[in-house]
Amino acid sequence: MQGGPTGVVLLTDRRVARGALVDVCAGAVGGGVRWVVLREKDLPRAERLALAVDLRAILAAAGGTLIVAGPDPLDGDAVHLPAAGPYPPPALGLVGRSCHDTAELARLTTEHYATLSPVYETRTKPGYGPALRAAGLAELVKASPVPVLALGGIETPAQVTACVEAGATGVAVLGAIMRADDPKETATTLGRAFQEAATRLTRTHPARPDEGPHATGLRPTVTTEGSSPTARSGHGRPQPSTATEEENQ
Repeated sequence: MQGGPTGVVLLTDRRVARGALVDVCAGAVGGGVRWVVLREKDLPRAERLALAVDLRAILAAAGGTLIVAGPDPLDGDAVHLPAAGPYPPPALGLVGRSCHDTAELARLTTEHYATLSPVYETRTKPGYGPALRAAGLAELVKASPVPVLALGGIETPAQVTACVEAGATGVAVLGAIMRADDPKETATTLGRAFQEAATRLTRTHPARPDEGPHATGLRPTVTTEGSSPTARSGHGRPQPSTATEEENQ
């Protein structure tokens, strides 16, 4: 596979969702989300598998992709791993891993993408940090061998814009959509901010032939809202043994 998660990537958490998890995700997909990371790791496998089946059906209708948190792809081909392991990552079509610093980025091998967190203080994991902020994110993006998703406390269009300008190819969002009164509207608003920021950067920082896809971190892939992604590659990093937002995915 080529490419990987981009735009607004939704992380699930049924404990904070305003409605049924499948309904909230359906609303987000209706608002342009094309990548969903199924967490809910405390559920029995049979229940998670049932959720995966429902979410894949919703995403498939929109040309989207479901990524499963943890090494078990739940009969799929895309997973997002914590920084703690497993190593080496499984040989699947799309593998992501949660990362938080240069040491964890340096451990990446065959992963396709990484998440970096926490970019901002997060209500989901209060006290977890310190927050990277845009400057810290930009520094880690430069050190990353793979495309990066910004994660943690991203709730506003201004924060989305700052993450794109720092070099993130997407923003992973949990609370802003899970807690939203209208998940579709929130997803649309955040997605629009991503598209506008990514388009500006593409125009002002055109890629040179001698540069890799994330040499400067300023060239996120721009996809048309609602269009099918060209592929699903991506590996993020699992988190360290300390519990974090991504580890619970």
